[in-house]
Amino acid sequence: MIKENSIGLAQDLVDFINASPSMYSAVADMERILKDNDFKELDLKKRLDIGDKGKYYIKIGSSSIVAFNIKSKDIEDKGFRIVGSHSDSPCFRIKANPEMKQGNVLKLNTEPYGGMIVSTWFDRPLSIAGRVFVKNNEDIFRPSEHIINFDQPLVIIPNLAIHMNRTINEGYAYNKQVDLIPMVLDDFAGGGELKKDFDKDYLLNLIKDHLENTCGLDYIAKEDILDYDLYLYEYEKGSLVGKNKDYISCGRLDNLASAHASIMALIDQEDGGYDGITMACVFNNEEVGSMSKEGADSSSLVNILERISIAMGKTKEEFLMALENSFMVSADLAHAVHPNKPEQADPTNGPVFGGGVAIKIHAGKAYASDAHSVSVFRTICDSQNIKNQYFMNRSDKRSGSTIGSIMSSHMSMPIVDVGIPILAMHSIRELANTEDYMDYYRAIYYFYSI
Repeated sequence: MIKENSIGLAQDLVDFINASPSMYSAVADMERILKDNDFKELDLKKRLDIGDKGKYYIKIGSSSIVAFNIKSKDIEDKGFRIVGSHSDSPCFRIKANPEMKQGNVLKLNTEPYGGMIVSTWFDRPLSIAGRVFVKNNEDIFRPSEHIINFDQPLVIIPNLAIHMNRTINEGYAYNKQVDLIPMVLDDFAGGGELKKDFDKDYLLNLIKDHLENTCGLDYIAKEDILDYDLYLYEYEKGSLVGKNKDYISCGRLDNLASAHASIMALIDQEDGGYDGITMACVFNNEEVGSMSKEGADSSSLVNILERISIAMGKTKEEFLMALENSFMVSADLAHAVHPNKPEQADPTNGPVFGGGVAIKIHAGKAYASDAHSVSVFRTICDSQNIKNQYFMNRSDKRSGSTIGSIMSSHMSMPIVDVGIPILAMHSIRELANTEDYMDYYRAIYYFYSI
């Protein structure tokens, strides 16, 4: 049943993001939501066992997920209705051998992941989340994976005082290897005596402690911790803000807002209306180009669609017919007109808060939208009184990009790029409008339904 309370929906989004500090925990949380709503997991390593109807999901690695609802076997005529988004956001990734000693302070060597507004990461308590692999002596090709979240403030990236950098407010070029390295919030000189070898295996000891004491595992030798994908995140939680909770202030809105809206709209589907296959796809690595096995620029989705078709007993031609009868929404966020910099927006196509879903168009095909796909999407919105608006860049500014055009190079189907407008995209904290998010969810819901 469709959700109708915009504040309740926005709070559910904030709770989801607060529980999802990495792409791995986001996918784990989406998996929990899907299981709670009777979706059955399928394993790509095995033959797909699906019926004429049913609700299923498939994980690609542990950072991408594809969920779908089969309402009819007649996919050659009905096709697929797909919403694609991504699970990753710009942040800092912890390097291998990360410990760096400076006096009695320990630092962790990191590198930027994606294009972020780095100044927003300074002077904020940060925590660490991601995944860790532990040796599996029974099968070396399947090491044991653990999704972890330390969920406490562990590090901070301190600013240099203005007294030592008098021109900081006139603009500053941050050096990624010098200025952006976080210090560990641990006193290694407690009692005035420096702890011996405090720079040795700090992170491995932290991981070992967490796996044994928080994850409930038995004793783990440090040498059995093989590798990790760990990222920094802001420890302070997101929230609804404003007198009437009209706004969402939260990290990782780009693009967990789209992932959440597509999953919620999928599980809320009712019988009737469109009776093909509705699908929500959440990919990883969009922020760094999508070129990974979990990314949109891979064969993963096309392979999954074909395997669904094969499991239904369809021929290759019937599968290709299904693609031609399909439609995809590439769901990512857009830039709201900035109140202090309105001249940075396109003069006639700048989205505003409260204006609803933004339809994204670019002549250079950074977005996949064309007049046909835009017309279809606008008709869906207009039929349900869902506010919508256009987003286009100024002609003298470089556009961002999404998975839309990437997917159009892999699959022959109409694709429209849409999102909601936000401020401070790629900041550690972004700002969205509560009613816009409700319009976003409703647009996806009816895209699945009509």
